[in-house]
Amino acid sequence: MSVNIKEVADTVLNIERANNERWNQGDCFGYLDSYSDDISYFDPVTEKLIVGNSAVREHILSRYKNPNIIRSEYLNPDVAVSEAGDLAVLSYNLHNYVAGEDGQEKLQKSWNTTEVFRLINGEWRTVHSHWSFVRHPGIISGLDAF
Repeated sequence: MSVNIKEVADTVLNIERANNERWNQGDCFGYLDSYSDDISYFDPVTEKLIVGNSAVREHILSRYKNPNIIRSEYLNPDVAVSEAGDLAVLSYNLHNYVAGEDGQEKLQKSWNTTEVFRLINGEWRTVHSHWSFVRHPGIISGLDAF
């Protein structure tokens, strides 16, 4: 069986973009509905890895509200696809923009994102999700401490 890597890469990137565009409008269920039962999850407010669909749902629904994002940029997307074509790792930088007080868009946050997708019963599901801030000011200012 020959795996069409470009097709897999395009598919998972399109799923991610669709999920994120829903998130931008305050609808987190694009992501939540694409998560596998055994999803593992990290974000900047997690103290440890969260495992399992219900635990991740509880975390997200209890903490995140409508971000009112007007535009997102998906920078440096890279997709690694397994030889069998049933696993794909998507990594990219995400820049989210909101409306500023002057009506102009302004950068809200920049993220490093990694999403691991697995083909389960013919459907691409997210099995791992990891979000972190790009060059967080608090960390950058304390680099001398490392």
